[in-house]
Amino acid sequence: MSTMTTAARNPEPTPSSTRATYQDVLDAPAHRVAEIVEGVLHTHPQPAMPHALASSVLGRRIGNPYHDKIGGPGGWWIIDEPELHLGEDILVPDLAGWRRERMPDYPETPYVTLAPDWVYEVLSVSTRQLDLHGKRPVYAREGVAHLWLVDPADRTLEALELRDGQ
Repeated sequence: MSTMTTAARNPEPTPSSTRATYQDVLDAPAHRVAEIVEGVLHTHPQPAMPHALASSVLGRRIGNPYHDKIGGPGGWWIIDEPELHLGEDILVPDLAGWRRERMPDYPETPYVTLAPDWVYEVLSVSTRQLDLHGKRPVYAREGVAHLWLVDPADRTLEALELRDGQ
């Protein structure tokens, strides 16, 4: 059984002798979010409603002042669920932001290879372990300066700043 087929049925990764590729992401069922972390394909369902609400509300609140310069400084691209290709890892954060001075032109490609300056992940039952233990080290490795972790069930937001690679 291939890595993609096993992972598509089960959100937990399955060890495989071959590393997952972008083709595995493309072949994942359309109703699942597919990511590759440390060579392993992870798929999970689209976000549940509390997760989607937390992401949408913050997207509006951050987007207006930072993306659209409405009541704020502007100067950022704030994007919902961008596909990030960071080395061999393929991640899909809930929101990500790039300072326009680092990414002056908005890409016309299906994914971005430049690490964002800010990432926002909404923790849910299906993504918590991957977000905390799989994706968080990738963001640190790639130099993402700010990582926000939101737990809608606990109504908490943890704001992390990258310091000395941590």
